[in-house]
Amino acid sequence: MTHLTSEPISLAEALASFTDRWSPRIVTTVNDYDVRVAKVEGEHLWHVHDHTDEFFLVLEGELHISLREAAGERTVVLPKGSVFTVPRGTEHKPYAPAPSEILVLEPTGTLTVGDRHDAVPDHVDATTGHALT
Repeated sequence: MTHLTSEPISLAEALASFTDRWSPRIVTTVNDYDVRVAKVEGEHLWHVHDHTDEFFLVLEGELHISLREAAGERTVVLPKGSVFTVPRGTEHKPYAPAPSEILVLEPTGTLTVGDRHDAVPDHVDATTGHALT
């Protein structure tokens, strides 16, 4: 399914079209990648993408990403306008201390909860992304 359009897409309008937290919407595709936007607040869950990196851009607010790496556990803090890529195979857990908005770039069909993950809490949508309506 392609999400390409012949007209520009307003990220503000895309984000205004839904209220669900941790439930990304696909705004467009680039080659075999989805460009997804999401509203986030509170904790996501520990998960791993075995075969792909995951790119984050903070559009509004702040995102923390805890990482379990060979050297131990650490947390990166991404203020508005920051980008960060979680390398494939790295266990990570996003957290937003207040309502925030993010853009994520990952291969089409990638599950939001990764290939391996903790139990999925009720407030997290285990999805490959939803089409904008």
